[in-house]
Amino acid sequence: MSSRSAVVELVKAGFAYEDGPAVLDGIDFAVPEGRATALLGRNGSGKTTLMRLLSGGLRLGGGTLRLDGEKVSYDRKGLTRLRTTVQLVVQDPDDQLFAASVGQDVSFGPMNLGLPEEEVRLRVREALEALDIVALEDRPTHLLSYGQRKRAAIAGAVAMRPRVLVLDEPTAGLDPHGQERLLEVLGRLRDTGTTVVMATHDVDLALRWADDAAVLSPEGLRTGPIAELLGDDALLAAARLRRPWGMAVTRVLRGHGLLAPDAPGPRTAEELDAWAEVRGRA
Repeated sequence: MSSRSAVVELVKAGFAYEDGPAVLDGIDFAVPEGRATALLGRNGSGKTTLMRLLSGGLRLGGGTLRLDGEKVSYDRKGLTRLRTTVQLVVQDPDDQLFAASVGQDVSFGPMNLGLPEEEVRLRVREALEALDIVALEDRPTHLLSYGQRKRAAIAGAVAMRPRVLVLDEPTAGLDPHGQERLLEVLGRLRDTGTTVVMATHDVDLALRWADDAAVLSPEGLRTGPIAELLGDDALLAAARLRRPWGMAVTRVLRGHGLLAPDAPGPRTAEELDAWAEVRGRA
């Protein structure tokens, strides 16, 4: 992933928690405009730390954080600029929701920017519509289902109109229907120009959803096109990730001469069914 079009970028980034070993050391990570990136790695690999560094929630121990090519300063002005561009949504929505109602929670960020009341109302409405939770605007947050709380937390970030939305395991804890609804929402956000970075353990989801991958392993961080990285057995082994279902099926189809070497393979069972139907009619 080229840094030339990066919205936000870590350069030779390092970080260690107090009295602990280095979590990240010399990491380069650029988030390109308009791309969807899956951040992958085993537990403890540093995914959450990396996301908090990108959003300014943690301060670098070494290296540089850049926004649109300019070094980010950790003063009030610099952090405000960063946080209006990059918004992080944490894994547990209960760590993010704190207001009495959904509407109040979503309005908190824009109000904190000192925006006029009319502008705040507009942003809240847009965010609720984007997440398909307009009907929940007056609902007390403690009465929401887990999936609704997830979407409300994302709406609070979307109301800030960030260029980059960073999500920590957004599908964790959701049933299959809830996952599909959330992926539809993220698809709409991408279509309207939001750059999305998602940390996930689900390699099948990553292959299906992302354009690019960023894989953390003991050897460091490697980035590139999603299919290229998730097709690298050595990298998957180093990162303790399994081979995605779609990559395994594609390998079998190519091995039997049923799929051309340069043809994209199926990423889901539905795509495999569609491929088989087309081949059956051929």
